[in-house]
Amino acid sequence: MLAAKQLGAARIIAMSRHKTRQDLALEFGATDIIAARGAEGVAQIKALTQKIGADAVLECVGTAESTAQAIECARPGAMVGYVGVPHGVQLDGQSMFFAQVALMGGPAPVRRVLPHLIDLVLTRQINPGKVFDLQLPLADVAEGYKAMDERRAIKTLLLV
Repeated sequence: MLAAKQLGAARIIAMSRHKTRQDLALEFGATDIIAARGAEGVAQIKALTQKIGADAVLECVGTAESTAQAIECARPGAMVGYVGVPHGVQLDGQSMFFAQVALMGGPAPVRRVLPHLIDLVLTRQINPGKVFDLQLPLADVAEGYKAMDERRAIKTLLLV
């Protein structure tokens, strides 16, 4: 949300079923929230975009279902980016061909963008630390992952 807003996106649609994540997405710049998944979620994206689909889609979950949904939400000619390492994702060449979308992912170019991002944080233009809504000692790392999996936390900050 922060990146899309910083890059000047006119409309930023977040897909989330969890109130705390929805609230943070709105605070970070989302203009619309969609709680539906699968075909219903895709239909709502299409309704918001005059049946065209999104110009750019960021897939952040890494599952086969979320990847398929991201591709289906994109308009022809759009870019679908994925962050993290996909797990259990297999792409069908024919469906990708007819979707007419580009798919790209990989490690973030941190060294290139870090100076700008640090400046945004230090000048209080953004506060990405708000995603950390649970702090635990390093010894409780398993509990941190469990809390995120159970949606009791957005992100866990581990204290050393």
